[in-house]
Amino acid sequence: MTSLYVHVPFCVKKCSYCAFYSVPYTAPIIADSKIFGSVDGADHMLLSDPASDLVFVYLRGLERELELRAKEASQGVSSLFIGGGTPTVLNASQLDQLLNLIYRYYFKALSRTDSTELSDPIRDPRIHTSRTGQVLEKTIECNPGTLDREKLMLCRTYGINRISLGAQSFDDRLLKSIDRIHTVEDIHRSVTLIRQSGIDNLNLDLIFGLPGQRMGDWQDTLRQAIALSPEHLSLYALTLEEDTPLHKEYAYSQAGSPDCKETLDGLNSRNRLDRLPDDDLQADMYEWAVSYLQSCGYGRYEVSNFARPGFECKHNRSYWRGQDYIGLGPGAVSCLNNVRTRNPEDIAGYTRILESGQRPLDPSATEVLTREQQISEFMMLGLRTADGIDTAEFSAKFQTEIQDIYGQILQNYIDRDIFRLAEGRLKINPACFFVLNAVLVDFIL
Repeated sequence: MTSLYVHVPFCVKKCSYCAFYSVPYTAPIIADSKIFGSVDGADHMLLSDPASDLVFVYLRGLERELELRAKEASQGVSSLFIGGGTPTVLNASQLDQLLNLIYRYYFKALSRTDSTELSDPIRDPRIHTSRTGQVLEKTIECNPGTLDREKLMLCRTYGINRISLGAQSFDDRLLKSIDRIHTVEDIHRSVTLIRQSGIDNLNLDLIFGLPGQRMGDWQDTLRQAIALSPEHLSLYALTLEEDTPLHKEYAYSQAGSPDCKETLDGLNSRNRLDRLPDDDLQADMYEWAVSYLQSCGYGRYEVSNFARPGFECKHNRSYWRGQDYIGLGPGAVSCLNNVRTRNPEDIAGYTRILESGQRPLDPSATEVLTREQQISEFMMLGLRTADGIDTAEFSAKFQTEIQDIYGQILQNYIDRDIFRLAEGRLKINPACFFVLNAVLVDFIL
């Protein structure tokens, strides 16, 4: 079954390491009839609050896309993930509109499991289950400092049962160094509110390898995180993504160009150019985290993801298994029937296309996956997981044996105990997870 992702491209402030499409929540937009078309008989509608104006354009476009694409999941969806950006930066009224739109187009039909009319369809527990009776996982991403009781109760009303909180670090100095808007105190306050709302499936996102971060800092962050008893943790090594402020800052520091002097002076005045932990230290951080989390009852089921038994993220697992997914909103990516598409990373342009009755597509990011690409991605995604790859599934999917494709390359890794093949499953040696990316390049056809 297809999973559903909805992108909410608003943030209070862009983090210096973030490469995802987002815009400041307070950004104004000039009203333009070409964007809006006809709204209630008028050429456009301009709200008094500039942030509300931009959100209005986004929600209008999203409704058009929901209406246009709902049939792509005629059998329902297997999970929902609302990400960003920061979805909970929206005010309560805007968040209500967002959740109501998703409910109306993707979950309303599922609420009628018999001919009985629902007296209160949004709150009826039947909207939380699939047509097979399984509870649907519905996740929303949040950042500390953007949550309150009203927003959380709205989430509960619409069946959100999992929250992914962008904690990133439990060190105020490190949070400030990467432009996070929250403090450690905000994390604790947000977790308290989440638990009080009745949500019992909480993920904490954490980053290691931050500028100036020492092993002791990382250990302290993990201990504080575990003290909050999350059901799930996602641990990511800091990546200097191209064109992000953090990447540019470190590129400038390496270049030593006179043109960069003003930029570097400003960065140094903010003490931003602390030394990045080297590869060896990052590897030590990762291995310590794996050992510590396992001792605390969290199993590693994917290279970056750890969970208590039964709390593995169903939505992300569908990606790693190569299943179809629908992405809605500006910049969102979809993959259906081996055709991968991406929406334009521009709220106004996205909405304008939808107002014309067409699906918004970035033509430069549309591709029909070849058989070689499908095999490569099946391998790269499957090998990231603790379950590894089912060789019988590979054979059935691609009508050939895995050894026929990879032959000696695969055997070399098995001989070196980097991969293990047993009981029909190909898995990476757990000791090699941190260097997995260096291995996977050999499986790109």
